[in-house]
Parts: sequence; C-alpha cells; structure tokens
Amino acid sequence: MRSLVLLGLMVSLVPVSPALAAEPAAPLLGTWTLDLEHSQIPPDQRPKSVNITYSDVGGGKWNSKVDVIGSGGGEIHATGTYPLDGSPAPSTGYNNVDTVAAKVPAPNVLVMAFYKEGMPRTTRTYTVSPDGKTMSETIVWLNINGKPEITTNQFDRIP
Repeated sequence: MRSLVLLGLMVSLVPVSPALAAEPAAPLLGTWTLDLEHSQIPPDQRPKSVNITYSDVGGGKWNSKVDVIGSGGGEIHATGTYPLDGSPAPSTGYNNVDTVAAKVPAPNVLVMAFYKEGMPRTTRTYTVSPDGKTMSETIVWLNINGKPEITTNQFDRIP
C-alpha cells in the first residue's frame, strides 16, 4: 500500500508536457455551412449559401463571421467580437442587428441574443453534435405578425 501511495505521489510530480496540458479546442470553433438540402427554409426563400466561422480571439472573447449569399445573389457579411459572459457587444454587417450577447453554457453549446437599437430580435442556440461534424441552430423569434416561432437549421463542419 505504501509503495502505491509513493508511486502516485511520484507520478503527480512528473511535469506534464504543454501538448498534454493544453485544453482541447471548443467544439464550436471553426467554419460551418448551412445544410441547404435539409433546411426548413422554404425552397423559394433559401439562400444560396450561409457560412459561419467562430474564432477564439483571446481574453475570453470570440469572433463570429457570417457570410450569406441570398437566393437573388445579394450578400451579407456580418461580424462581431464579443465576450462569452453574456454582456453586450457591437455587431456589424446585418441590417437588423447591431448588438449581440453570447454565452457558452457547455463546451458544445453557444447561446446568442441579437438586438437592434436595444430591442430583442432573435435568440439563437448553436449545439455541436457529439461527433463534432454537425451543428444545429435553434432560432426563437417573433414573425411579422408578432407571433413567436422556433426554427431549426443544421450546419455541417467545413474541414
């Protein structure tokens, strides 16, 4: 028993290499593309493409870059850098959003609230699958008639 305790103490004192000590990258980081084939968006309203890229910029902040090519060819390029503590930060490039607040309640989940001039627009929850290959986006919003709706989209990781 004494030798097992001594062995345990010795192992705990061995320095760990930086590669082993580093935390794994957050599953959300990287680039994602909308799965248009399985989208809930009506076919006549579907964009040609939607790509979202999440990057860790340090200091407890992430950057999101969203590139949309609409069905008519119009483009949207939105970006924002925000802390992951839920506090508001500016967002640019999308007409209906000027502020975003974000929180990561679990390593594979990102919750984002989008605002325009202080008014809530949508809340979106992004969840990465256990295999890390897909990400679901659940959007809670009010439609043009003021009725709440929930929509879900699926994104695929771009290697």
